[in-house]
Amino acid sequence: MKSAILHLFYKFKLLLLFTSCLIVVAWVTSSYLVGTVQEMPKAKSLVENFRAATMLLKGNQKKTTTSTVEVPTVKSTMNHCPAVSPYLQGPAQLKFKAFLTLEEVQKENPQVAKGRHHPAECSALQRVAILIPHRNREKHLLYLLEHLHPFLQRQQLDYGIYVIHQACSTKFNRAKLLNVGYLEALKEENWDCFIFHDVDLIPENDFNIYMCDKQPKHLVVGRNNTGYRLRYKGYFGGVTALTRDQFSMVNGFSNSYWGWGAEDDDLRIRVEMQKMQVMRPPPDVAKYTMIFHTRDRGNEENGERMKLLRQVSRTWKTDGLNSCSYKLLSVEHKPLYTNITVDFSMPPNIS
Repeated sequence: MKSAILHLFYKFKLLLLFTSCLIVVAWVTSSYLVGTVQEMPKAKSLVENFRAATMLLKGNQKKTTTSTVEVPTVKSTMNHCPAVSPYLQGPAQLKFKAFLTLEEVQKENPQVAKGRHHPAECSALQRVAILIPHRNREKHLLYLLEHLHPFLQRQQLDYGIYVIHQACSTKFNRAKLLNVGYLEALKEENWDCFIFHDVDLIPENDFNIYMCDKQPKHLVVGRNNTGYRLRYKGYFGGVTALTRDQFSMVNGFSNSYWGWGAEDDDLRIRVEMQKMQVMRPPPDVAKYTMIFHTRDRGNEENGERMKLLRQVSRTWKTDGLNSCSYKLLSVEHKPLYTNITVDFSMPPNIS
């Protein structure tokens, strides 16, 4: 009897435990279903919002694409070249071929036409005209062209080379030739900068940048025949750089220096009178090789040069660009340079 009662009590406990489990399961399921039903609108709303945002984005992209097509295209401007070209090589040991020909130099510079070149990968910071006075120096000119073209191209310049040839048999007038070069070059291009360059000076270091600055610039600090030292204090000859405005302010060179000497000192005085200062690159950069030569016939030393220098303050306004008279014989656009040939009549008081 006692055993039967214990057996019934055990069954009752199992039934009670099973019932409790059912109640718990039912409550959990009910809670999950209710929560799920409550969360469904939120999930649906999120999905709908995402789809709406996606459609809006696609719509905007389509509108943008459409508007881009409809808007007239504007010609893109090329980026400016860097202040320091990545192609610079620094000091170079110059070599001069004994039997160099013009055809060889042209072959080495196929991208140069009519003496002009500009970088293809960027917009040059300045347009630079190189003006070279010339008479009876064909070999020197050939050496200069051979070295100067790659030199200027490594500097990423938009440049043109002008050779101003004095055809007459009168005394050589370097300064007047440079005035002519300036005036004639401006007929072809609105140049920013002018480099007045002797034909027998070859730059050794392409960090000697052929661009103009805020002040007139003298580029020949030293050369091989002076031990790479400045010839004298105040020397402003050989290779100089002036902007169009700077050269105009000083009225250019004097036209009165027939024969060799002092026209560059005259220009320096004009620069100083306009309260400008001569700038120079570092001595280890501004180095040149001067090609040896004897003094040309017709370029004898000017015996009047010191007298002319003393008169600069009185004459500079009327003796220069505004009084530069010449007979233009020809302008020839050769592959490596533009050749300007002129004739001068020398004043009767000059022997």
